Amino acid sequence: MYPQKLVVTMKDLKRHRIIQDTLDKRLSSKEASMLLSLSYRQFLRLKEKVKSGGLEAILRPSREAPNKIPGERIKKIIKLRKEIYYDFNIRHFMDTLYDDHKIHCSYESLRQILIDNNEHNPKKRKKIHRQRRRMPKAGLLEQMDSSQHRWLHHIKEKWWLIAIIDDATNEVPYAVFVPKDTLFANMHVIRRFIEIKGVFTALYVDKASHFKTTRHGGLHVNVSQEQEDTQIERALGELGIEVIPANSPQAKGRIEVTFRLFQDRLIKKMRVAKIKDYADANTFLIEKFLPRYNQRFTHEAESAYTALPLDKNLDHVFCIKKERIVGNDNVVKIYSQIIQIPPSKIKRTFAKLKVDVCLLEDKRIIVLYKDHVVAESTLSKNNKIVKKERKIEKILNQREYVFLLHENKPKRGNPRPKIPGKEHPWRKFPFKTQQIRGR
Repeated sequence: MYPQKLVVTMKDLKRHRIIQDTLDKRLSSKEASMLLSLSYRQFLRLKEKVKSGGLEAILRPSREAPNKIPGERIKKIIKLRKEIYYDFNIRHFMDTLYDDHKIHCSYESLRQILIDNNEHNPKKRKKIHRQRRRMPKAGLLEQMDSSQHRWLHHIKEKWWLIAIIDDATNEVPYAVFVPKDTLFANMHVIRRFIEIKGVFTALYVDKASHFKTTRHGGLHVNVSQEQEDTQIERALGELGIEVIPANSPQAKGRIEVTFRLFQDRLIKKMRVAKIKDYADANTFLIEKFLPRYNQRFTHEAESAYTALPLDKNLDHVFCIKKERIVGNDNVVKIYSQIIQIPPSKIKRTFAKLKVDVCLLEDKRIIVLYKDHVVAESTLSKNNKIVKKERKIEKILNQREYVFLLHENKPKRGNPRPKIPGKEHPWRKFPFKTQQIRGR
């Protein structure tokens, strides 16, 4: 049995010295009580203790902190860290211990435990830059982006994660994994967001080809300063939503930070949950990860979302819509496919009238006349024009990197003159140059 430890402070030494002065008749008890800011009766009690037991009589025995983490719990934390959560950061590990194992531990306590057991190496803090202020209400501004990453380690192919985040609350109501960052994939995410939350005011996006038509130079810039709206700009314009293009990734800081968090936590959560393919990954993302994320990282703000108008059909909004003039034989053409418009209650003939031809995500084709469906068809599977446009869209999505390569390419000087080789026809001339000069 170890002897009990006593804690000696400067205050205790001061008390003992003054009490000893009263015992040596250098001070009166009344004067000493005033110096120590104690009542006269309390000072007499301390004086009797010092007289019988000395300094140790007025010292307080050391006690363990009441909220100290037991050794068994520390062992369990270290075991979980080594076996399962070895790649989690401290904040993520702390949240997981509380959510999944009912182990409550503060951030600093957990950090010290990991440092003491060589499970964490502290690093210098990064410089934190001032962020733009959040919007005052939810629904005023949404940030949208896509992140290509290897989300599942056992699948070599990199997939895209498309998500929308509210600028005011940090809420991510919907996100999805897709193999390619296509027009319809982005339309699908925007549509689901509107179905879940409602119509918002503005969408902040990058300058990808499906969001914004951008010309880097050439004849088209001089001829037409204003380019046609993209299909997403047209669709959001029908709902009264403004598209704001960002000039740099830092401008969309909130969603960039969110993707960095997803690339850390989501990947590790899916590894622990043993997700095998991206179909299961989408289910895990929507049903489990996003609800926990929104519960943990969102802020409260007044809502500015508006309900979808009753006369708006999202099938007719989020599609590839092109205007056509009906021929004399009541026929329209889209993607080299001919569609016959039959007579209807609206009109017996649509010849020379303007109609909207819509290509939906499920390959259905709908012909609209003043928002009324007048004909339906299905796009053929082997349509050559659609395949060509997909290739063009893929190239346009990479155009920024191509132009950067061309801009950063070093300029060459004047090329050196080439000297003809031995087998050059000039070398095989029948007479020498000197003979020509001799003439």
